[in-house]
Amino acid sequence: MMAGEIICVAAHSRHAFSKTPEQQINLLKGLGVEGDAHCGVTVKHRSRVAANPDQPNLRQVHLFAGEMLDELAAHGFSVQPADLGENITTRGIDLIDLPLGTRLQIGESVHLEITGLRNPCKQIDNFQKGLMQAVLSHDEEGNLLLRAGVMAIVLEGGTVRIGDKISVDLPPLPHRKLERV
Repeated sequence: MMAGEIICVAAHSRHAFSKTPEQQINLLKGLGVEGDAHCGVTVKHRSRVAANPDQPNLRQVHLFAGEMLDELAAHGFSVQPADLGENITTRGIDLIDLPLGTRLQIGESVHLEITGLRNPCKQIDNFQKGLMQAVLSHDEEGNLLLRAGVMAIVLEGGTVRIGDKISVDLPPLPHRKLERV
């Protein structure tokens, strides 16, 4: 079983590119991060609201791997946890390769379900030029790979803190690859 830990938690009450690191965040069942602009039953991301404001919010929590921050730093980018708008920065879990429906337990009470990949938007290049290309790649068949984190819904809420452990529960086989959500 894979396991990891939380290295940063963050939220922001307004729609801003980056979030504000906190000591802890409170996750609300079926809603997302308390006090965050993206918290709610229906989608809150502005581009998704413009397309259909009534669609369910499958993007309640944005998770990003600390290992990706290391990779970006190795390519000359200066990106800190929460800079790319994630609510939770992890270490020790290959988030991008998890299958759809993977469940994460954080600490003793919080349960999330992975719903898909974050699709990086052009704002990422406004943050640092060239960053969009750095979070995209291609697999052996030439298919585009989105590496800007994963999105999840809150199955069971509670408080999440830096240092909390994460356990991974894979869904039954056959596994389905994550897609843009």
